[in-house]
Amino acid sequence: MTAEDFLEGQILLIDKPLKWSSFQAVNKLKYILKRKYDLPKKFKIGHAGTLDPLATGLLIVCTGKFTKRITEIQGQAKEYTGTITVGATTPSYDLETEVDATFPTEHITAELIQETVKQFIGEIDQKPPVFSAIKKDGKRLYEHARAGEEVEICSRKTTIHEFEITKFELPKIEFRVVCSKGTYIRSLAFDFGKALNSGAHLSVLRRTKIGDYSVQNGILPDEFEK
Repeated sequence: MTAEDFLEGQILLIDKPLKWSSFQAVNKLKYILKRKYDLPKKFKIGHAGTLDPLATGLLIVCTGKFTKRITEIQGQAKEYTGTITVGATTPSYDLETEVDATFPTEHITAELIQETVKQFIGEIDQKPPVFSAIKKDGKRLYEHARAGEEVEICSRKTTIHEFEITKFELPKIEFRVVCSKGTYIRSLAFDFGKALNSGAHLSVLRRTKIGDYSVQNGILPDEFEK
């Protein structure tokens, strides 16, 4: 690969590590490429869809002229695997914040889980988590949340193409989901817990695919550097 290749445009499949932000991963790649190829200051690089720090998996990074393809890639269906923990909720709907309430789980059976899954397939209304980067009144929702401010969050339409339970061992429920752009898996976990007449939060999340791009072909940032 040459400097010209990266300026003309490349699609890099990165397997984002746990606790890295998407911004941090892109910055790491930018630093590596600029140092190795002496690229200009205005060298363009960006990712096609944020992953939370507590999520791992596929982060598609576009360079040079291919940054124009980011919107097109972001619009493709995404596949995730992960774990929902039932019996407790958190304000962020994941492990970023501490448990704020606990709920009974004794009534939850494999049959109830499979029946409840059906409610979430197709087009659904979903409220983004209060701990998210969506802007409201000029501030990110997580900024309002950390300041202890109450904000009204509007629900939005999203589509769940596939929702499969892959393992069930209370309080853990492992799943695979294929969904449209803009779906919050944290919100799905929270709403799923509510639909089970309990509570739940997302405890593990991995993005495995975006369209035809798979994390199986991805590389860790440190491996990319080598």
